[in-house]
Amino acid sequence: MKNKDRISLRSQRTLKQKTMIYLVVMSLSFLYAFSLWSQDFSIASSQSSPGTILYRLFVVPLIDPTYWPSFVERGWQMIETIAIAYAGGIAASLFALPVAILAARNSGGRASYLGKLFLNAIRSIPELLFGVFFVAAVGPGSFAGVLAISVNSIGMIGKLYSESIESIDQAPIVAIKASGGNDLQAFWYGILPQILPQFLSISLFRFEIDVRASTILGLVGAGGIGVPLILSQQQRHWEEVGVILIIVIVFVVIIDKISGKIRSNLV
Repeated sequence: MKNKDRISLRSQRTLKQKTMIYLVVMSLSFLYAFSLWSQDFSIASSQSSPGTILYRLFVVPLIDPTYWPSFVERGWQMIETIAIAYAGGIAASLFALPVAILAARNSGGRASYLGKLFLNAIRSIPELLFGVFFVAAVGPGSFAGVLAISVNSIGMIGKLYSESIESIDQAPIVAIKASGGNDLQAFWYGILPQILPQFLSISLFRFEIDVRASTILGLVGAGGIGVPLILSQQQRHWEEVGVILIIVIVFVVIIDKISGKIRSNLV
């Protein structure tokens, strides 16, 4: 093929790529414009305008002393929410380990697809649905929240666990078995030292997510700070909603900072 033909072919490919990018951008722009056009942005009154609501959410609770005692009360409820996330996360981290071993290709063998199927099925169900189920099964309260968090977290933690197991170095395992070690010894001395730091990092990362999920689970009666949040929101008591949101934001930021430092030291 001559150089001119190669240049011409390359130019045609470049033109096709540019045309495709242009069509994709135009299509996305049209969909975005249509989405905006189909929305109703009308504001009913000045009392429900976004600016007024934001002022009542994040300014009034901080400058009005009548709402300051609520920070203490809601703070204790946030601690209960964190306890729900912690208890559910610990249980999920423990129960996810055998499922992850089954789901990993290098440890589960032919049965790994069963473990992956189980983890995919759990991840496809929202935590709110688990919350509704366990509230109906064991009654409203923190215990239902712990069960919902633990079952829902198994899906994500188990998947990340199994991927960590699949990426380990096989040389120590082969050496242990070649020297007469059994499967338990190969796992304890060959696999566990490699995956333990990653497992701890994954569990900490999931704990951050569980704190947010525990807040939402309270909306269905699964304990924590979500119960007063939904009641205040239904009553349009935006100042009380603001107190709860400020507490949630503060605790989430603190947990994120602490967890991030711990994970950076583990990995």
